[in-house]
Amino acid sequence: MNGVLKTFLAMSISGSLLILALLLGKGLWREKVSRQWQYYIWLIVILRLLLPFGPEARLLGGAYQAVRQAIVQAAPLPPQSVHGASEEGAVSPGGWEESPAKGTAAARPLLEFGAALVEHLWLIWLAAALGLLLRSITLYQSFMSYIRAGWTPVSDVALLDRLSIAAEQMGIHRPVELFVNPLISSPLLVGVFRPCIVLPRADLSEQDFQYTVLHELTHCKRWDVLYKWLVQVTVCLHGFNPLVYLMRQEIIRACEFSCDEAVLTRIGRSRAQDYGRTLLEAMAAVGRDQKHFGAVTLSENKQLLKERLGAIMKFEQKSAAIRLLTGVLTVCVMCAAVFICPTAALSRQPSGGFPGWHKSPVTALPRRDYAAQIERYYEAGSLPLLQITFSRLDESGQRRWLEKAYTDADIASFSVEVRGLAIGAPLIAEFAERAYEDGEIAFFSTLADCMTTEELELWLDRALEDGAWSFQSVLFDRLDKDDEWDERKEEWEEAQRAEYQAAGVTMTGKDYYYQGQLVNIFLDIRSNQSFYTLNLNPAGTVNVKIVRDGNDRITGAAPMTEAEVTQLLGDMGDDGEAAAGLWRPQVVPVDAEAVRAGETIFLGEYTLSQGDRIQYDISAKTGRGMRVYFARDGEENVACWSVHNLRQPGEPLKCVADFTVGAAAESQAGPGTYGLYLQASDGALGEVQGSISIG
Repeated sequence: MNGVLKTFLAMSISGSLLILALLLGKGLWREKVSRQWQYYIWLIVILRLLLPFGPEARLLGGAYQAVRQAIVQAAPLPPQSVHGASEEGAVSPGGWEESPAKGTAAARPLLEFGAALVEHLWLIWLAAALGLLLRSITLYQSFMSYIRAGWTPVSDVALLDRLSIAAEQMGIHRPVELFVNPLISSPLLVGVFRPCIVLPRADLSEQDFQYTVLHELTHCKRWDVLYKWLVQVTVCLHGFNPLVYLMRQEIIRACEFSCDEAVLTRIGRSRAQDYGRTLLEAMAAVGRDQKHFGAVTLSENKQLLKERLGAIMKFEQKSAAIRLLTGVLTVCVMCAAVFICPTAALSRQPSGGFPGWHKSPVTALPRRDYAAQIERYYEAGSLPLLQITFSRLDESGQRRWLEKAYTDADIASFSVEVRGLAIGAPLIAEFAERAYEDGEIAFFSTLADCMTTEELELWLDRALEDGAWSFQSVLFDRLDKDDEWDERKEEWEEAQRAEYQAAGVTMTGKDYYYQGQLVNIFLDIRSNQSFYTLNLNPAGTVNVKIVRDGNDRITGAAPMTEAEVTQLLGDMGDDGEAAAGLWRPQVVPVDAEAVRAGETIFLGEYTLSQGDRIQYDISAKTGRGMRVYFARDGEENVACWSVHNLRQPGEPLKCVADFTVGAAAESQAGPGTYGLYLQASDGALGEVQGSISIG
């Protein structure tokens, strides 16, 4: 196995000559050839250090053999060895013919130890290389733990859309995630197969965000993280060679220069000053956080600042002559890499060669597979890239992924997929029919956004004929017929009261009566649980529920059992409440089909006393942000007992909280009369349901 070590020694020698040549020539071509060439030319050196390729006749092959022969001839022979072979003709491990002489016998243990040490020298090298590699992996894991400890995913849809658009324009088809970590001082890219851009803060200006994302996406497109790992593996295998460490530092520098050049090529020389300003701001705080070769940052260190800014301001497209010079230099470096390696001379030795190394066939890259890509984006929850890739599938592929999102009840993925369809596409009508039959108002609402006016009118006629009030609400809204819906809503409420009365429940204002008794808890849940009516009146004496069949028709009313009441309201466990049986608050039902973006709904005015309990339990099927709060008359901007939640990926949008009036919190107001409000804080809300309990 020492042949392997000899091969690496030979490759290290030839690689060192290439490293020295490139470092010495840097001063001649640094300002002439492109920074991209100065970055990627090191790949030839890395290949020279890792692969024993080349023809049999090499420039240094004969010289290496001559030096080796001279060393062998100059080596002192052991005593008596010149007299010839031993009686048995044995050959020692050291290569000398043994003699039965006494001096030779005395020196034999030492010779055998030296021979054994030389024979197993490859184990020492291999252990050192593995140790360096394990240390690199451990440091990388520690670095990633540090980064992940403080990062949070960016939920701003506008920023994510801009990121996905920039990635698509650059031809990047892997999901690129976006995080914020205040523990770092400069934007960076981590991850090879699942890249993540990490920003110190999200409140960047539009221009700074654009330049920062372009810089990090350039690293991502060029697989710079993988390049750096390849360099690190090379350093571990040739850790005995000090020149590979100089090579690593030069590659790190060249990486940033070439990335700057690539960004400026994309945005144009006229914006170089603005890009340089972004770089200055990014480097202002460099030095506070950890760095690691496994990440590529917008700013590696302050020492590069002056040179990078100078290169940015001097940036210009290279002429045809310079490009020709670059090609000639590349050919020269490649020829040097092939002909200066003495590995052929080593491989002809009995112990030489590198068993197992052979030329592998080159396979063509597969054609772009959008079906495989969309599966990765769907599983990763990368909605912007999911939408872009979905729009490139054929109709059968689009039907399959709409079916999957619908079956998984994944309204977020279903929504972005629908937006990838053309207005009035056949698939919209197909899934609208299904959602209508299933009573899935949230999915139907998403599909209605992509219908033509004619389609909406046809669906409205059908919903009116079927008496499907929830679907009517959506369709009237999409057709901008709110006034007509308000009139029909009164008809619906009147029809609802008539249905309740036929079941034995009468309504007087907001009070419900059953068999002449005032109702305490009134519950009406639709068969598909798309929405419900819940009313509580502490003065009531009976608890009643509406009974419906599978077709959502009312078949009667019945008293609720104690178990049903307990399940509905919960056993509060407090001694005073246990004595009273149940907490009997005033319940404000919330049942809104749609709330426009930015709209604030007034839910009534309420008097709160010391010790009163406020409990929110409200959810929305669609929408990104919802806020519920109390405010005094004329002070709507001063919110009390406020809950403001944003939808998180894969989670429903809910406002759930429990407050006590007069609790020891300076930010909360005391007893008094307040208005209760619900606000669509981030986009429109759909199917808002729940209740607010006060008392």
